[in-house]
Amino acid sequence: MRRFLPRSLLGQMLLAVAAALLVAQAISAVLIYRAQQARLEFGAANGLAFQLVAEPRIDYRSRAPSGSFGERGRMWRRLRLEHSETSPLRPGEKREAQREQLLRQILEEQGVTVGELVVTSRPVHSDPFVVARLQERSRWRSDEDWKNGDLIVAGLRKPDSDRWLVARVPVPTPDPRGIGSVIMQTLLLYVILVGGLGILLRRITRPLAALTRRLETFAETRETDGQLEPSGPEDTRRLIAAHNAMEARIAGLLDEKDVMLGAIGHDLKTPLSALRVRIESVTDDAERERMARSIEDISGTLDDILSLARVGRPSDPLEQTDLGALTADVVGEFEDMNEPVELAAGPRVAAPVRATWLRRALRNLIANAVRYGGKAEVSLRQGGDMAIIRVDDAGPGIPVDQIASMLEPFKRGEGSRNRSTGGAGLGLTIARAIAEQHGGQLVLANRPGGGLRAELRIPTKR
Repeated sequence: MRRFLPRSLLGQMLLAVAAALLVAQAISAVLIYRAQQARLEFGAANGLAFQLVAEPRIDYRSRAPSGSFGERGRMWRRLRLEHSETSPLRPGEKREAQREQLLRQILEEQGVTVGELVVTSRPVHSDPFVVARLQERSRWRSDEDWKNGDLIVAGLRKPDSDRWLVARVPVPTPDPRGIGSVIMQTLLLYVILVGGLGILLRRITRPLAALTRRLETFAETRETDGQLEPSGPEDTRRLIAAHNAMEARIAGLLDEKDVMLGAIGHDLKTPLSALRVRIESVTDDAERERMARSIEDISGTLDDILSLARVGRPSDPLEQTDLGALTADVVGEFEDMNEPVELAAGPRVAAPVRATWLRRALRNLIANAVRYGGKAEVSLRQGGDMAIIRVDDAGPGIPVDQIASMLEPFKRGEGSRNRSTGGAGLGLTIARAIAEQHGGQLVLANRPGGGLRAELRIPTKR
């Protein structure tokens, strides 16, 4: 059901207001209907009381209450109050307690002593008294509305009498115009309230939507070009201004980071290159070899640190790439080095990626699988709008409570920093950063049969 609900703030607010207004008007319609029904019932009870007290002759020229028998109003024929030796309650009919109570209250207020009171209702065509006096009339015979109506029949027996006074009035029916007015009122409120609120919310949400698009652009490019001009209500204008200031600050920090990385790359790599030359003068081969490995470790760790820092601000654009071919190329590199890496057959999946960076992430995952699991099984599949590059190994896996920490910088399963046993612990961190750079994620999980499964999940659409 959630997919049918609006996802925007504007749509949800308008839906909430419309629903609340509908509920409020429904309650109002029920209350109006009940009030109208109570008024009609009171009018009918007064009509019965008037007949029972005054015993008037009801002339056929007088009209029945509006809405009693159709919109035209049906004429009563020459009916008198009925005098009966028996109760008007016929077999199978039920007494109506609420109407009896209301009529009793009115009669007692008029000073009438009530011995016994009976109120029921029945169809007009089943009332012998009415049928006997009206069926000779041509209008009665032809008017289906009149014959299909209902009557309220009230019988009163006073304490000092054995006879019953029986009065009749039409069953009151509510005027449909009352509900119609509520419907018209609801439509008018919808136009005024929901329409006005929609215009106000549009003025608020339009700058917010623009700010959201700007945030997405800045998250991808880290460029301050194209900042928004503050617009909308004062709160929204202040939010946009604060965001522009934050963007400028972040861009400044990124520029400072790039300068620092350039300095690190120059100031550290140059001495390392000089050390490589100087160790050639060391006569002890074993010592020279150890010194060379140390320099290579430092240089490799420095490259990883610089790569991790540059992931957050890529300079190359996204390009539509065949991920199957890219995966096969990386697996081929390991096969050329006689590494135990296998590629399973998979579908053709294309996605907008930075191929150089994605290759780097996949190399890191495969290298980890070979180093810690002895071999790597690589596969590609598609799940919805995500391309999933999966790397499985047959190693010991990772304790569940340590999986999240393994994605942090300088965290690794093997405690040393020796590259022959695992490196500096930046491989998974770089792979995760590259996945997030593409709007995806890196997911680690232990396989049910043993080993670790690493999945690069990359969106196929941008």
